[in-house]
Amino acid sequence: MARRCFLGFLVFCFWLGLTSCARSPPPTGLCAASVTPQGYKCQEFEVKTQDGYILSMQRIPKGRVGGGGNKQPVLIQHGVMVDGMTWFLNPPDQSLPFILADAGFDVWIANTRGTRYSRRHTTLDPSKSEFWNWTWDELVTSDLPATFDFVFSQTGQKIHYVGHSMGTLIALASFSEGRLVDKLKSAALLSPIAYLSHMTTALGVVAAKAFVGEITTLMGVAEFNPKGEAVGKFLKVLCATPGIDCYDLLKSLTGKNCCLNVSTVDLFVKNEPQSTSTKNMVHLAQSNCTRRVVAKYNYGSADFNMMHYGEASPPIYNLSNIPHNLPLFLSYGGQDALSDPRDVGLLLDSLKLHDGDKLTVQFIKDYAHADFIMGVTAKDIVYTAIVAFFNRQ
Repeated sequence: MARRCFLGFLVFCFWLGLTSCARSPPPTGLCAASVTPQGYKCQEFEVKTQDGYILSMQRIPKGRVGGGGNKQPVLIQHGVMVDGMTWFLNPPDQSLPFILADAGFDVWIANTRGTRYSRRHTTLDPSKSEFWNWTWDELVTSDLPATFDFVFSQTGQKIHYVGHSMGTLIALASFSEGRLVDKLKSAALLSPIAYLSHMTTALGVVAAKAFVGEITTLMGVAEFNPKGEAVGKFLKVLCATPGIDCYDLLKSLTGKNCCLNVSTVDLFVKNEPQSTSTKNMVHLAQSNCTRRVVAKYNYGSADFNMMHYGEASPPIYNLSNIPHNLPLFLSYGGQDALSDPRDVGLLLDSLKLHDGDKLTVQFIKDYAHADFIMGVTAKDIVYTAIVAFFNRQ
C-alpha cells in the first residue's frame, strides 16, 4: 500500500520533466527575466532561514501606473516542483502578481529552498545530501517564518498571503500551530492541499505495476530532480507502458484543465520543473495514504519517531486550531485531480467552527489544478475575487 501510494503521488510530478532532460542554464534573476521587461519596477532580495538556507525573494512595489504610498503587502507562495516564475507565464493582464501590483498592492514573491533561485546555504552545498535533508515541515518552521519576518520588517504592515497547492498546505499547517498569525492580515488559498486521501490519477495503477525497483534508486538520491537520471529511468519504464500517452500527463494527473493557453504551457515546460528533496516527496506521499490526518514526517518506525518527536507517531497538525477569526479565501475546482473536491470537503469540515463572515469559499466547476495559476480566465474568475477579498479586510 505504501509503495503504491508513493508511486501514485510520484507520477503527479513526473509530467513536469517529460519534454526536456537538459539542465537549464544558470538563471538570471527573476526580476530581470520576467518582471522588468514588462515595465514594472522589481527588487531582488536574499533572506536567510534559521537553519541557514538563503532564499531569493522579489518585490514589485507598485504597478506600471501607480504612485507610491503605504501599500498593503502581499506574499505569493508557489507549490511543489515549481518556483516564483510560475506566476509570470501569462501576459501581465493575466498574471496574478502584476494584477495585484496594478490594484495597488506591494507584491512579494517567495522561492522555496532547492529551487533555481534558492539553491544556497551558509554552510551546505546543494551537491551534497545534507542540503536536501528536509520536508515541508521545515518550510513551516523555517522558510515561511523567514519570508514573513522579512516582509514585515521591510513594510511594517500585516501581510496578505496567496498560496497555491503546497503553498496552501504549509500555510494551513503554520496557522494551525499559531505561526505567522500575528503578522498575517488574511490568506487566499488556491487549490488547497491538506488532506490528500482522495487524490486519484489515471496513471496511479499503471505506475504501481511498472514498479521494478526504481524507487530504491530514487530513495538513494537526496535531491529529487525530475530531469535527473534516476527519475529519467523510471519515466522510460512508465512511458513504455501500452496505452500511456506521456504528452497528456498534465490532463491525467492534474485533472482536465479547462482554460490553458498552449503557448503558456510551452513556456511552463521550458522554465519548470524545479528540484525538491526526495524526503519532501515521501512526506507528501505519506499524506496521500493517510485519511483525515495532516501529520509531520513519519520516520518509518516508532523508535525513530520517538527519537525525533518524543512520541511513537508523528505529531498532527490540527487544522481546527486555525484561529476562527482569521480571514480565509479558499478557491477550488471541480475537475482538480490533486486538490480533489472531496478532500477540500474534509478541509472545510475542519474549518466548520470558523467565523462565518471570515471564511469565503469559491467553487469553480470546470477548473483543475493548473487553471488557478495559468488559466486565461483566472483573472476574471479568481484574481478579481482575491483583490476584492483583500480590499474588504
